[in-house]
Amino acid sequence: MVTTFSIEGDRFFINGHLTYSEYPKCPKQYQGLLMNARFIQGIFDDAEAPERFDRFGKEFDAEANTEELIAALPMWYQKGLRAFTVGFQGGGPCFTTDNYTISNNPFGRDGSAIDPAYLARMKRVIEAADRIGMLVIVSFFYGAQTRFLQDDLAVIRAVKTAANWLRDERFTNVIIEIANEHNVEDYKIHPILFDEKGIAQLIRIAQRESGGMPVGCSTTGHYLSKEIAEASDVILIHGNNMSRQMFYNHIREAKQIRPARPIVCNEDSQALAEMQVALDEGVSWGYYNNMTKQEPPVYWEITRGEDDFFARRMADSLGIEENTLPLEEQFYLQGLEPHMECGGKRWVRVACMYPEKVHKVEFYRNGQYFETAYNDPFTVHYVVNWYQKPVEEVLPGEQWRAVITLTDGTVLTRECEV
Repeated sequence: MVTTFSIEGDRFFINGHLTYSEYPKCPKQYQGLLMNARFIQGIFDDAEAPERFDRFGKEFDAEANTEELIAALPMWYQKGLRAFTVGFQGGGPCFTTDNYTISNNPFGRDGSAIDPAYLARMKRVIEAADRIGMLVIVSFFYGAQTRFLQDDLAVIRAVKTAANWLRDERFTNVIIEIANEHNVEDYKIHPILFDEKGIAQLIRIAQRESGGMPVGCSTTGHYLSKEIAEASDVILIHGNNMSRQMFYNHIREAKQIRPARPIVCNEDSQALAEMQVALDEGVSWGYYNNMTKQEPPVYWEITRGEDDFFARRMADSLGIEENTLPLEEQFYLQGLEPHMECGGKRWVRVACMYPEKVHKVEFYRNGQYFETAYNDPFTVHYVVNWYQKPVEEVLPGEQWRAVITLTDGTVLTRECEV
């Protein structure tokens, strides 16, 4: 193994060095953080109807999906990404497909076995990350997919089975996440996953069965369990559904846990203003693009718009490289690319490198006023920071225009023809 890591207090060390300390221009308060992204579908498959994921300009193939993620990792590393979350049971998709119609579950009903094809893909991902100096947050369970486990005892066996496999492979670059947002309704069928005492028990099992790998469990935004946090080696939080002030308050609550340990937000949104809150508070932040990085087939590279602005701003913040784009290049009308549609639906938004500069975005469709967005990210049909409703029946030849008003009164426009 090439990559090892350790935790001292609330800071991460990779191969004996405080993260980002190799960059002379990296601010001291950012050293020791673990900037990360939600690449949850890295080993995704669907036993029910995989052909339905032939869309977005690609044909879905589980093996190709994993290989494309591996190929993209170096470009993310260069921009400062040092970890990413991949799930045994994936996550979502949230915009297009009911998760209860998908079978993306590698665990046997009694939890004593894991599909070898999933294990092989996970191994390739972890080893690829290891080669370039990245950590993998391996998530065991995801909401609707846990329906395939017959009972709580099966859940316990599955934790032991997965943790034993990670131990036996002797991975040195893994953090375990027991479940993604354990307190959502989907987990109620398994009380051990839904209850905080049950999660604390599973954390202790994973710590023991993995041979001492760091373990945590994420919860939905706004909710923090003291019992789970105290059992965890790493406190995993999510920033979904929060304003910047609410996210700040959530971080402050997590910081009350003693002894201090790393706080890692491993899922938020593409709202880059929230990343700045995390950095200001000395907390690791997780970029989550629900569209480009969670709807199979995934485009794992740094795509134009949101991905690129996140990568540039992260690299700039950490002192890796300066990314001072001219103002005109800091905005991109996204979601109207030829391939980014599903059933005539599109998810239209304006990507911003510095959303803090924006007062509002007004959208026009074929010259007619359509909607105004005030919150980051600036999406049409905004619901919460990680979710938007689609625009229906978008036809070829449509003209879209976004009028961006900045807080200083400057007005910019972005236009696109479908």
